[in-house]
Amino acid sequence: MRRIRRRAAYYLLFISVLIVVAAVFYDVGMRTFEPGPYPPEGTEISLLHSMQIVVETFTATGYGSDAPWHSPEMNVLVMLLDITGVGLFFLALPAVLLPLFQEALTPSLPTAVDEDLSDHVVVCADTSRAEAAIDELTANGVGYVLVEPDRDRASDLSEDGYEVIHGDPEDSDALANANLAEARALVADVSDRVDASIVLTAKELAADVEILSVVEETDVARYHRLAGADHVLTPRQLLGRSLAEKVTTAVRTDLGEDVQVGEDIEIAEIPIRQGSDLLGKSIAESGLRERYGVNVIGTWLRGEFETPPSVDTPLERGTILLVAGGHAELESLKEAAFSTVRRFRNGETLLVGYGEVGRTVAEGLSAADVPHTIVDRQDLDAVDIVGDATDPETLQAAGIDRARSVVFALPDDTTTEFATLVVRDLDPSVEVIARAEQSRAVPKTYRAGADYVLSLATVTGRSIANRVIHDEEILSLGTNVEVVRTSAAELTGETLREARVRERTGCTVVGIERDGEVLTDIDPDMRLRAADTVVIAGTDTGTNRFAELFG
Repeated sequence: MRRIRRRAAYYLLFISVLIVVAAVFYDVGMRTFEPGPYPPEGTEISLLHSMQIVVETFTATGYGSDAPWHSPEMNVLVMLLDITGVGLFFLALPAVLLPLFQEALTPSLPTAVDEDLSDHVVVCADTSRAEAAIDELTANGVGYVLVEPDRDRASDLSEDGYEVIHGDPEDSDALANANLAEARALVADVSDRVDASIVLTAKELAADVEILSVVEETDVARYHRLAGADHVLTPRQLLGRSLAEKVTTAVRTDLGEDVQVGEDIEIAEIPIRQGSDLLGKSIAESGLRERYGVNVIGTWLRGEFETPPSVDTPLERGTILLVAGGHAELESLKEAAFSTVRRFRNGETLLVGYGEVGRTVAEGLSAADVPHTIVDRQDLDAVDIVGDATDPETLQAAGIDRARSVVFALPDDTTTEFATLVVRDLDPSVEVIARAEQSRAVPKTYRAGADYVLSLATVTGRSIANRVIHDEEILSLGTNVEVVRTSAAELTGETLREARVRERTGCTVVGIERDGEVLTDIDPDMRLRAADTVVIAGTDTGTNRFAELFG
């Protein structure tokens, strides 16, 4: 609004000067070119009269006693004044008049928060990443306020239900109006240079408040730290780490000779597809164990692996279940999920795209000793196959037939979608993990056949929220699931429900060896016998905890 008023003031000043100058020309022209004395004998006409004629001409309201003009020069001058008046009106209409009317009709926007607001997060951004972060904050009961400099955008956000104030986040007054001194943290995600300015302003205003800055270019991160940012997040590196995490999460087995994974117990990943009967239900509501005889070890959703998952975990599109059970049971679940079973098999990972995201994925794969082949259009040092990812011959040359997973780290969503279709045609069973630059591309990439899609907005938003709420990263490379065969003497005579195995250890009992037979369809009310041997799945910490409590 301040900009519009300044524009209107400049416009009025320009019009005033123009009227005075045009009046001088008109007065001189009348005295010089019009026949007969001017002003007529016995009258005295001042410059003010000429100004009146100019205003009447500009506004097309009339010409007074001077019309008509007889000299060609004055007629040309008056025509120019007519054209100038029309031009000034059409110039002022979109630039000044309409914005002023719109401002008068627009509901007033708050420029400050309630003085009692505290322990909130001040968000200086209007991006899909900020929206994802706000969703996480809201879900965890953490308050926030958006500081938006553009009035129209602030009005739209307010109508959409966001807590927003109108103000420039680079201005200390705006941050003070957001009650920054009482805030939990500030998030700056506008642009690399603007974010640095916001950090400097915030540190001057409230030095003790935690500040998170999001940068597009990794090279400028150090300048944000120099400005005073406590945490600097690089979205593409976060996304690369998250994609690598999906590949490097492994299932290790220590079952001995009697129980074999793949024969007695199968472990697999099953993505939840659109149209599945399971979609929209929680794990408890889906009845996975009762209806299909499988045990859920963990879930992948929006860049996070959870083991064991809560029974209230919703089965959304894009959820990947890590389950254990018999072959027939897994096939039954596969049909219900409208999906294919992704069994853990040997093979390389094809990494398609070697930009900043791709390099981060490659670093994660190398750190976890996962063999991989890199494909890119450019002949870079680390690239193994140079070619187009949408060309089947390129993927065949890279070894798609023996690959376990394909990771698309391409910056163009359209290319990723098409390349996913090509991969699905070449190998329907390979795991496809894809990056999405825009959130709107996620459902299309799933529809093309991807098993796991992560967008920049989702990963960055969740990382921001986790930093603010828990002061930790959302992921750490190297998360593994162990499947262990062990005795459980302390469970003799108890049921799994009574022993609260999951709650106390974080492990899932996926099998019971009894009388030479391995049972995978396990009822929580089944009582264990002294001779039973259990097969459990969980993290290294969880399996050790199980051994301490029940071994």
